[in-house]
Amino acid sequence: MQILDKFKPSRQEASKIKEEINSFVKELKKYIKNEKIIIGGSFAKDTWLKENHDIDLFIKFNFNKFKDKDISKILEKQLHKFKLKKIHGSRIYFQIKKNNIIYEIVPVLEIKNTNNVINVMDVSPLHSAYVIKNTNTKLKDEIRLAKIFFKANSLYGAETYKKAFSGYSIEILIIYYRSFYNLMKAASKFKNPEIIDPKNHYKNKASALRLLNESKTKSPLILIDPVQKDRNITAVLSVNNFNKFIKLAKSYLKNKSNKFFIKKETNILKLKNYILIEIVPINKNRNVLGGKLTRSLEYIKDYLNREGFIVKNYDWKWNSKVYFWFRLKNENLPLKKKHFGPKIRDEINIKKFKEKWKNHKFSIEKGKIYVYASRRFTNSIDFINCILKDEFLKRIFKQTKVKKL
Repeated sequence: MQILDKFKPSRQEASKIKEEINSFVKELKKYIKNEKIIIGGSFAKDTWLKENHDIDLFIKFNFNKFKDKDISKILEKQLHKFKLKKIHGSRIYFQIKKNNIIYEIVPVLEIKNTNNVINVMDVSPLHSAYVIKNTNTKLKDEIRLAKIFFKANSLYGAETYKKAFSGYSIEILIIYYRSFYNLMKAASKFKNPEIIDPKNHYKNKASALRLLNESKTKSPLILIDPVQKDRNITAVLSVNNFNKFIKLAKSYLKNKSNKFFIKKETNILKLKNYILIEIVPINKNRNVLGGKLTRSLEYIKDYLNREGFIVKNYDWKWNSKVYFWFRLKNENLPLKKKHFGPKIRDEINIKKFKEKWKNHKFSIEKGKIYVYASRRFTNSIDFINCILKDEFLKRIFKQTKVKKL
């Protein structure tokens, strides 16, 4: 496929990057003398894309010797000669930029299996080993094709604010389904929740749901890590992105066009019948702000749904400013709404409800008493402007502007 030719690294590029990495590792070994330095990530697995030069380097510390120590602090001291950028994950790790390559230097405890995992980062070298063992040249290209697809459609990235698919989850899906096309066929029939257990760690889906920690079964896709049976690789995936993936898979099967592999930036000016919120955030640091923005988006969506405006579609983008947009079933609501009280058998609270709403007509529906009460807001834009005054949002948004597209 021409798309793959466009994104697959050439032998010359791969050779040049390998030479750069080896040179940098040699330099690192002057300061890291007792720990193993292992190349990981998509470069080690040979599933990387052209001009994507982010390289993972795992610094392996002896488990028994360092399991009770802060290996991030130890590594930071070893790297004192370099210009470091601290990254806060489940354990602090570091970025070093050299010759246009970003190296992520990750301290891990060396483990042979996942029985004694202390930190999720310690499993990463096992992930690399699993993918290397279970792929061949053809599968690696199928993985590349899938990554191109996910990136083009803004479904790549397991960061909190993206809530999409990690590179590792895509690799495991392709290894499981054996090709990009097979993945599309399967995804077009996904249901929420969809459970995939590549190594058959559990007897059946019910067993997986019962035995997994509840926090790991809240995502619409439960993809069991083949090297760690109590981990859901897609635990951060949002329902919105899950549904978007299914819709894209169905569309792709109808028309196998290259357009699905070319990134399309949303042209806000071309959105029709949407409510747009233009936002200037207080803090522009992506690491700090990303998660807060996704929570804000969901916060506004939930308020709109509860009030009765009903969000049919929504999304966001982040350039110099942040933009949220919502397509609503009802942009305007009736002056009155049903306000439900207690169940009719709850005599004490029925009495209190009737006292509070004594000037209203009482009715019964599905065993509950209700009255028709006046709405404070009937217009969606007026309601959104009110939501934006919430203290939670005011701590994140410096300026906002709401308009109908």
